[in-house]
Amino acid sequence: MSRTVVSVEAVEKVVPTAAGSLVILDGIDLEIKQGETVAIVGASGSGKTTLLGILAGLDEASAGRVMLVDEEISSLDEEARAKVRGLHVGFVFQSFQLLGSLTALENVMLPVELRGDTLAESQAAELLAKVGLADRIDHYPRQLSGGEQQRVAIARAFASAPTVLFADEPTGNLDTQTGALICDLLFDLNREFGTTLIMVTHDGRLAERCARTIAIAAGQIQA
Repeated sequence: MSRTVVSVEAVEKVVPTAAGSLVILDGIDLEIKQGETVAIVGASGSGKTTLLGILAGLDEASAGRVMLVDEEISSLDEEARAKVRGLHVGFVFQSFQLLGSLTALENVMLPVELRGDTLAESQAAELLAKVGLADRIDHYPRQLSGGEQQRVAIARAFASAPTVLFADEPTGNLDTQTGALICDLLFDLNREFGTTLIMVTHDGRLAERCARTIAIAAGQIQA
C-alpha cells in the first residue's frame, strides 16, 4: 500500500483585515498518497492557492496539523521548513520564476548544486534534453519564449528528484497550444520519475488528466 506523503488535519487559515478576521481555509482534512496526481480546483478566492502553499510549506496554517513526507511541518519554523522543501519538494509556478542572470543550464543546475551533487551539470543537460531544449542550454530566460521558459522551470523542478511536485497554474501564462505541450511534458516526466503531483489549475484539460480532483469553495473541500 502506498504511503501517505502529504496530509492535513483540521487546517484553518485566518488573516486579520480592517473589517475583522477573514477565513480563507476552514477545517481542511486531506490525505495524498505517494505517486498520486491531484488537481485542486475552485473559483478565484476559494482558497486553493493558499492550500497549495500550506501543503508545500511555503505558508503557515493558523491552526491544524500539516505533514509533508513524514515531517510535521506545521510545528517547524521557516528555516526548518525550507530544509524539508529542499530535500523533498519541486515547484512549477505560473510565472516561471527563473533567475534572469543565469542560463537555462545554470537555472536547472541550481537545486542539484544546492544538494551538493557533483554531477549537477550533466544531470541538468540531460533534463533539458528531455524537455526539448538541448540546443538552448546556454540561452538566458529573456532569450526564450514563455513555453521554453516553462520547460526550463519543469526541468528545474525535476532536477532534485522530488518526492512531491507542486504546480501552481503551470499553463496559466501560456497560449492553448503551448499549454497543451507543457501539460504533456509535465505528466510524461511525472510518470517517468514516479513523483506525487499536486497542482492548482483553472485548466480543465490539466485537471482531467489527474487521477483525483479536489474542489474547494469558500475555504472548504466540496464533497
